[in-house]
Amino acid sequence: MLDRLTGMSVFTKVVASGSFTAAARLSGLSQTMVTKHVAALEARLGARLLHRTTRRLTLTDAGRSFHEACLRILAEVEEAESDAGAGNVNPHGLLRLNVPFSFGIRQIAPLLPAFQAAHPQLDLELGLNDRVVDLIEEGWDVAVRIGTLAESRLVARKLAPCRNLLCASPDYLARHGAPRTMDELGRHNCLGYTLSQRLGTDRWPFGLAGETARVSGNLRVNNGDVLVVAAEAGQGIIYQPTFLVGDAVRAGRLSVITLDRPVVEVGSVYTVFPHDRRPPAKVRALIEFLTARFSPAPPWDRDLPA
Repeated sequence: MLDRLTGMSVFTKVVASGSFTAAARLSGLSQTMVTKHVAALEARLGARLLHRTTRRLTLTDAGRSFHEACLRILAEVEEAESDAGAGNVNPHGLLRLNVPFSFGIRQIAPLLPAFQAAHPQLDLELGLNDRVVDLIEEGWDVAVRIGTLAESRLVARKLAPCRNLLCASPDYLARHGAPRTMDELGRHNCLGYTLSQRLGTDRWPFGLAGETARVSGNLRVNNGDVLVVAAEAGQGIIYQPTFLVGDAVRAGRLSVITLDRPVVEVGSVYTVFPHDRRPPAKVRALIEFLTARFSPAPPWDRDLPA
């Protein structure tokens, strides 16, 4: 009889990787053995776990429920083994971390060598993208999210505040002048970010009362780094988080614009992870590490205007 826990582990790798072939590679097993493990689970449960087509695998309703249970059980087993080992309470195994693209490159990637040096038994997989991933469905252990969190089954831990700055290059301001009021933004080339929860491409919010300025511009992008590059080149004004514009402001490549209304907060930077009675040691280690470096004042706000 095939081992149940191994079957669960193989099944979660099939779901995370999207194929039996990739799961075989991740598990160190043959594709035939991976298929046997999933078939044994389905036979034991009396239910189909996966819809199989020539192009993709998708979870059935039973498979989705069983997948969530597998992730929880495997995490608890890993934690129990770690705690019960002969003094071995160090985080170990594979930690899968998903973060927004620009924040990950600028703020997370530089910290990873120190984190892994502190936890040499951990292997790390870093995913960079700006869509909101389904941690349970896709098998991520923890994610970093920025903004205002929606209600979900995830547990959130706040790491740092996140605020916006209105910026343009000194060259742009020399050529076009600096806007002094919210209404004057309508006469400037305002470069838009298409994925923002709060900053639309045609209206930017200011002040405590939620007032908005109507804006327009000749560039709309779904990546904040591209906006920073365009602004540094003198193309227009951007309204972006300090973790994106901070380096350019400190270096003098961008200048901060102050209006008659205060800028709005983006929200906060959070770690989120699936709801467990006790998060695994590897997740706790990452959260403690990031909290120590981002709280109480995040490094990307250093030497910036209040």
